[in-house]
Amino acid sequence: MTTETTETSAPASETRRFEAEVSQVLHLVTHSLYSHKEIFLRELVSNASDACDKLRFEAIGKPELLAGEGELRIEISHDRDARTVTIRDTGIGMDRGEVIANIGSIASSGTRRFLEALGENQKADARLIGQFGVGFYSAFVVADRVTVLTRRAGTPAEAGVKWESDGRGEYTLEPAMLEHTGTTIVLHLKEGEDEFLDGWKLRALVRKYSDHIAFPIRMPKETGKDEKKDAPEWETVNDASALWTRPKNEISDEDYRGFYKSLGHDFNDPAAWTHNRVEGSQSFTTLLYLPSQPPFDLLMGGRDERKGLKLYIRRVFVMDAAEELLPNYLRFVRGVVDADDLPLNVSREILQQNRQLERIRGACVKRVLDLIDRLSREEPEKFAAFLKAFGNTLKEGIVEDPSNRERIARLLRFASTRGEGAAQTVSLDDYIGRMQPGQDAIWYVTAESHAAAAGSPQLEAFRGKGIEVLLMSDRIDEWMVGHLHEYAGKPLRHVAKGELPLDEAEKKQQEEAAQAAAPLLERLKKLLEGKVQEVRVSARLTDSPACLALAEYEMAPHLARLLREAGQAVPESLPTLEVNPRHALLQRIAATGDDTQAADLATLLLEQAQLTAGAPLADPAAFVQRINRLLAG
Repeated sequence: MTTETTETSAPASETRRFEAEVSQVLHLVTHSLYSHKEIFLRELVSNASDACDKLRFEAIGKPELLAGEGELRIEISHDRDARTVTIRDTGIGMDRGEVIANIGSIASSGTRRFLEALGENQKADARLIGQFGVGFYSAFVVADRVTVLTRRAGTPAEAGVKWESDGRGEYTLEPAMLEHTGTTIVLHLKEGEDEFLDGWKLRALVRKYSDHIAFPIRMPKETGKDEKKDAPEWETVNDASALWTRPKNEISDEDYRGFYKSLGHDFNDPAAWTHNRVEGSQSFTTLLYLPSQPPFDLLMGGRDERKGLKLYIRRVFVMDAAEELLPNYLRFVRGVVDADDLPLNVSREILQQNRQLERIRGACVKRVLDLIDRLSREEPEKFAAFLKAFGNTLKEGIVEDPSNRERIARLLRFASTRGEGAAQTVSLDDYIGRMQPGQDAIWYVTAESHAAAAGSPQLEAFRGKGIEVLLMSDRIDEWMVGHLHEYAGKPLRHVAKGELPLDEAEKKQQEEAAQAAAPLLERLKKLLEGKVQEVRVSARLTDSPACLALAEYEMAPHLARLLREAGQAVPESLPTLEVNPRHALLQRIAATGDDTQAADLATLLLEQAQLTAGAPLADPAAFVQRINRLLAG
């Protein structure tokens, strides 16, 4: 199908420069996607599908927008002589302002992170395209010139726009008289890209990447030599049905994987999926996927750039990122929800207040947690990879979703003193199953790294008693565990907080040790006056000279440091120092008659305890000078 264009008097034709970030995107895309050139067709067809979705939704309130074209569809054709590939849709189209905003510039705040990610890791190129809304520019991987002809639905023929660029920094924009609404993209292929002038190749790419697009994708019928040029006979080359509406026994695993890739702009297979139909007073269908790798917007955009699920109502697209369908801690989930009973004129405000949606949201959360649980039981290797990618995001649910706190906690895994290295982890259920006789708490320690947690001096007494301790070293852990007070009826306790539980014999031994060390404790208190709240004999230490002890609800030093570095206000408090009087360093402090040297030793004792706890030193230069004095003396 051809589209005739003629210039109109207003607005005037003009040449404009791309925004700087667009130029960077174009450079990186055209120089990095050489191994995945065919991705351009997937992205342009996906954009065309979105345009048809948007028109169908707008036409609910304005049926006249569908006048003329009638059927929403996508057409792909090629011209071997002109060396062009054309992708046309009958969707919403764009006006002049939208063309400038959507193609000439990139408003997304994620663009800079896209550039950084693609620049740093070009091997991840194909997974990046599309995740930041820059899929259109993949056209320049195979084309040295791209022409866009577009007219927004509901506007007159003379409101059409022609956009053209060679991708080298500038584009031209001019008015065009367009008979039909929608968008036509013409790719003028580079030399050496002849494979995309083959109708069979284009069909194969549609089946590979876009078979589950819910609109018909049509191509001219093959004639044995080439397509008819004057009046081609069009045929549908994709499945053109909403996959989630089909019975599960008619859908293969390959179908599910293919749909995920077109849905999530991902070259990787999903880790798992769940497809369910709920019937009753409120009917809806869900198709939810767990990605195998985190999208870059999750890693780099964090909590501010979530995407949500695609929401359909009776197969009519309503919203691309319905965040209300899942809580924030499950923002990595991709998928579709198709409801039968929500009003078709639904808006974000109605979504937020709609009681029917609460039931759908609850069902989605249950399905996702069930899916993760099934993955943990049936495919432990995939589950371990999933937790590595999304475990920290899942931990946010401990705080955000109290009603599912125990379910989420059951899915988490932690390193422990029984394992070898950070990679070997244990569930809370496994931990409880191997607790020592008489042990009534789940013990853990938090630190800024696995090595720091495993080397914490507060673990010495626990190792001596054979008590397993969970080693938590992710930044989110201290915040998370502050809301996970118990699991399966067992309280969670930090090894450095509060008093250590002792039996009668141990209590008596502790009292005797404190009595014997009373003069040393008094001396240390005077030497460290103004620096510590208290000095006491430790029941935690067997080999180390000292450690910091925390009050039951006191913040761990490493977390307090991170918050201060982030500009957060943190209450100031003096630490409690616990000492091991049997250690040679303590005995040296007790024996030395030189107050200056004793003061240096006592201060070093405190400073090393602060360092092992992850707290910063107030004066690192003075710390070095003290060490030098003691080494030289």
